Amino acid sequence: MATLAPLPDVAAATPPRAGVARLRGFVTNLAELVSATRNEAEILETGAKLLARLIAQDDWLPPAFAIPHPDRYQQYLLHCDSRERFSVVSFVWAPGQGTPIHDHRVWGLVGVLRGAETSERFVRQGDGSLKPDGPAQLLRAGEVEALSPRTGDIHRVGNARSDGPSISIHVYGGNIGAVERATYALDGTAKRFVSGYASTVLPNLWDRSQTP
Repeated sequence: MATLAPLPDVAAATPPRAGVARLRGFVTNLAELVSATRNEAEILETGAKLLARLIAQDDWLPPAFAIPHPDRYQQYLLHCDSRERFSVVSFVWAPGQGTPIHDHRVWGLVGVLRGAETSERFVRQGDGSLKPDGPAQLLRAGEVEALSPRTGDIHRVGNARSDGPSISIHVYGGNIGAVERATYALDGTAKRFVSGYASTVLPNLWDRSQTP
């Protein structure tokens, strides 16, 4: 198992460049993890711990990647591995916003940074239709959920708050904005899509000029 470097202990009042060092530490550790193993179960187990450590502090997400849109949820790219082995995205949900039923085609981790998120999983029946796989789950700030095509990755998610935005950090085993995926009707009818990203710029993780 890969050795995990400690994330910087940055106080909430630190300037943004220092705060984003948490994200830099996270992507560095994750790159080391996926270089050390191809075992998906190990990646999900260790990656979930790394993501939980990241979202335990809410002082690092640059404001430009936390802005809701009045009409649709936002998917901001925070980092994509140079070999596209993983990507890190902030999802920003205004009240009432959510996704259609969809799949991922790659492993995934979802961690709530602010607010709360609902996650409803679906399973395919013998006739190809979909049914809920149990009740919808509520993910609160600090909680992490894992997804895998091997165990079922069809779900829909949304903002659990009616009084404000929620933000979740998603990690995927590929460049998720370029992966061909599908949304689904309950009868199982699939519609192909490639999500892309809402952002056209990335956070600057690598400027260490203000590092203590």
